Amino acid sequence: MLDRQQGAAANDQVTIRRRATGLTLHDRSRSAGGYTLFAPQTAAGAVYLVDIDGDIAHQWTMPVRAGRDAVILANGNLGYNGSHATSLELYPAWNLWHGGDFYEATPDGEIVWRHEDPRHHHDAQWLPNGNLLYTAAEAMPAHLAARVIGGDERKDGADGVIQSDVVTEVNRKGEVVWEWKAWEHLDPADFPVHTIFDRRHWPMINGLSVTRDGLVLMSLRVTSGVIAVEKATGKVVWHVGPDVVAQQHTPVETNTGNILVFDNGNLRKGVTSPHSRALEFEPATGKLVWQYADRCAPCFFSPYMGGAERLENGNTFICESAFGRLFEVTPQGETVWEYVIPFFAPYPKDVGPYITGEHNSVFRAHRYPASAISWL
Repeated sequence: MLDRQQGAAANDQVTIRRRATGLTLHDRSRSAGGYTLFAPQTAAGAVYLVDIDGDIAHQWTMPVRAGRDAVILANGNLGYNGSHATSLELYPAWNLWHGGDFYEATPDGEIVWRHEDPRHHHDAQWLPNGNLLYTAAEAMPAHLAARVIGGDERKDGADGVIQSDVVTEVNRKGEVVWEWKAWEHLDPADFPVHTIFDRRHWPMINGLSVTRDGLVLMSLRVTSGVIAVEKATGKVVWHVGPDVVAQQHTPVETNTGNILVFDNGNLRKGVTSPHSRALEFEPATGKLVWQYADRCAPCFFSPYMGGAERLENGNTFICESAFGRLFEVTPQGETVWEYVIPFFAPYPKDVGPYITGEHNSVFRAHRYPASAISWL
């Protein structure tokens, strides 16, 4: 007969929490080791650094809940992308992915820098020179918005306004030092919106990074594609499209010069069962050189958010965002470490009714070697 504690667990109506959480797998001989950082979307500003055994090694409590990501900077401080208290309400789902309240905090939690931009959405990158690179939204000129094609016309806004993307770089004074507007460089005819999305936001840049050669990589969510932009001219120097990726996130350059992405796979051509993958491709050709998918493909799937990064030992660290599952795989695709975030809570009311219930979701997570956490 179940005791009171067991009975409460048995009656838990949160499906993911009824399954194993915390550290669920660890092969010490093949894992890269180190520390894992994550900021749950529903944790009201809590940021966790867990060791390789899944124990909390350090925690921050930030002033606002995570809008998107948190990272450890080169100086050991925390770079935090918080959810701005003032929403622009650009369209109904805007609150799902805006951030815009950026903080740099010491390990002790002292705020040493802050930048606000209520136009921000999705990704941001803290650059080595101290600048901040991020995506922001701005209404497209009406004559160009009229040229956006594809998508579900029934879900378009009544005012006909389409938001587009302005990639912005600011310095430590908050001054804009570089800006790139999507509609000035991309032809809507070449980037149609997929049928599962409306056209309120085109092409929705949900991921950014900078290559060793200074190209800015941009992930185009609603059109499925990754582009590389030359900063000096704004020119798109290469584009990999929906024949390779599907509603992807997180394009990053590997040490070999290839590009690694988290390929969400909400709608992948020729595939009837949605599932996610981590993909590595050659930027010049789009040729796949490596991929990871679960042996039972639908068992690995995040319809939104997600991340993948290459570790020092050649393994790949993957964030299955929607279900708070963080795991590490070898080049052969074998899982050698897995941790399921055990912290669940509902999203704020301003996000509903788009995401209901209790969640352990996270925009992205990061693995760091012990040498990067020298202050611990």
